[in-house]
Order: sequence, then C-alpha cells, then structure tokens
Amino acid sequence: MPNSTPQQHLLPSLLSLILLFLLLGQCLFTKTNATTTAQKFREAPKFYNSPSCPSIPISSSTMDLCSDQAVHVAMTLDATYLRGSMAAILSVLQHSSCPENIFFHFVTSSSNSISNSNNLTHIISNSFPYLKFRVYPFDDSAVLGLISTSIRAALDCALNYARNYLADLIPPCVRRIVYLDSDLVLVDDIAKLAATPLGNQAVLAAPEYCNANFTSYFTPTFWSNPTLSLTFAGRSACYFNTGVMVIDLERWRSGDYTTKIVEWMEFQKRMRIYELGSLPPFLLVFAGNIAPVDHRWNQHGLGGDNFRGLCRDLHPGPVSLLHWSGKGKPWARLDGNRPCPLDALWAPYDLLQTQFALES
Repeated sequence: MPNSTPQQHLLPSLLSLILLFLLLGQCLFTKTNATTTAQKFREAPKFYNSPSCPSIPISSSTMDLCSDQAVHVAMTLDATYLRGSMAAILSVLQHSSCPENIFFHFVTSSSNSISNSNNLTHIISNSFPYLKFRVYPFDDSAVLGLISTSIRAALDCALNYARNYLADLIPPCVRRIVYLDSDLVLVDDIAKLAATPLGNQAVLAAPEYCNANFTSYFTPTFWSNPTLSLTFAGRSACYFNTGVMVIDLERWRSGDYTTKIVEWMEFQKRMRIYELGSLPPFLLVFAGNIAPVDHRWNQHGLGGDNFRGLCRDLHPGPVSLLHWSGKGKPWARLDGNRPCPLDALWAPYDLLQTQFALES
C-alpha cells in the first residue's frame, strides 16, 4: 500500500472543520435575521411578594444568588428567541406568589459579540428593572464538535446544548434549578413546580409521556445492535420533553452527568443512533429514572411538528404551562397574520413594542 500524503492526513480534519462552520453558520444566519430589525420592548410592571413569602436577605447579590429560599430559574438567551424569552419571564413573574424571590440564570452564546451580549443584558434590565438575574457565557466550542445534524437546522445551534452544562456554569451554591425553554408561558405559580419532590435518587423531574413511541427517538441501527438495545434494560423508559425540567444540581455534579451525556454525543459521531438534536442523549442517560411531574406543567407541542408547524390543540386536562415546542412559534405566526387559535394565549405576555406604539 503506498504511503499516504500529508494532504490525505489533513482531509478528515478539514471536513470536520467545514462541518463545524456550517453548523455555526446556520445559527448565526438565524441570529442575524432576528436582529436585522432592532426589537424594542416595553417595561413590565413590578410584581410584589405576598405577605406569606419567606424573607430573603438583600444586602448582597451573592446572598440572593445562593439562597435556598429563592426559586432559581435557568433559561438560554439569544436574539432569535429573545421575544419568547421576554414573554416567558413576564409570565413567570406575573403568576408567582413570591416574584421577588425568583432568581434568573441566563446562559448566552460566547460566539455572540460582547456588544450583542451586553445589549441582551441591557434589554432585560430595561424591561425588568427589578429582576434578580445573572448572565453566563457559554463556550460554543465545548459542544460544536459533538453536534450531529438533525431533522431541523434550528435544533443544531450550540446554545440548545447549554442545558447539558448548567451544573458547570451556575455557582455550586445553587442546589436546585428549574430549566425553561424560551417558547413557553406559565399560567401558574412556578414555586409549585420548583417544589417537585425528587425522592432519594432522582437527578431531575419532568412530565413523562409513556404513550409516545419511544423507539422512534432512536435509529434502527441503535435497536438492532445487541449491546445498545440493552441500554434501557431494567428501566421503564418513557419520552420526556427537556424544555421543562427541575434539576438537582448537587446530584448532577456528584454523578458527573455532563460527562455521561457527552459520551453519548461522542458515540453518536461514530455511529448514528438518533436524529433529534439535544433530546436523545438526555433520554439515554435519564429515561426511566426521573421523578414524575404532572402533565399540566408542560402542555407541549403547540408549535406543531418539526417540519410544518401546524396548529395543535391542548392535551386533555388542566394547564399550568403552555409550550410551543415544534417548528411554529406564536410570535412568528402572529406577525405573519396566520396565528393558531392557542397563540392568542401567548399574546398577552408579548412585551414587543409595535411600530404604531413607537411612532406614538
């Protein structure tokens, strides 16, 4: 066999580099489109604690940050979903009995320019002057090499994978957190969700959907492999949506669950075992071992499927959280004069200033 040339050795590395640029470019293109027209948001009203709320010392931001009396909420923050994030924040505060005891942890992409990150922070501060929050830059390079292309380009952005690293980003004194996607609104007190019992061992809690076809989240290659197919042996594995989770960060850190998720992502680069972005690694690690949450806390799928984003109805039962997971987002459908009926439930939380209001 003839000796390989240096160019042949470089070829795989160059192909990997090109793929990374394509993935990053898809996200940056979307972000650029989202910020082409500057979004301006109005100031939200201030919300006050009820008399029964526990008192949290306010002498320093660190004491607020580390208080076990606070409800800690984590969200990602970027230009693309900023309008959704603003609505989600407002809904959390508006329906909380102790809104002054909520501390937000926002994760932003380090690939954003400093000025853009500062602008996002400025927008949050202007609309919510009294909000307790901290912003954490997420190093995209930590995950870009692990991302596999999925069924929808929006799912391939590095920031979608930031939830894997929350335990590393957020200070160790924060022991429990509620993770929320940006395309949802709450219509109930988030303290109820944050107080979900995790039992003696569960690392996270989320609504489970055992009627969903669990096998469809993994490829035939996965299920036909005699070793991989035993991954869920002994577990009553069900689908759960990672857009709403209660996470015990202490247990996550002690169990090194970030590494466990990353190992599955590395395996996916060698053998394609799933198609749907950041969800399957969570299922591989946690499905069948999570604490239950009532379905009212994630009425998901209101954005339709990942291809057409068609209108959907609510699932039967009470509602505490509406989640527009899927391709269709309520702000986009409202702007395009093609809203779905349930998008009217999101509209009251929209803080975007219309052109008419700006001109007035």
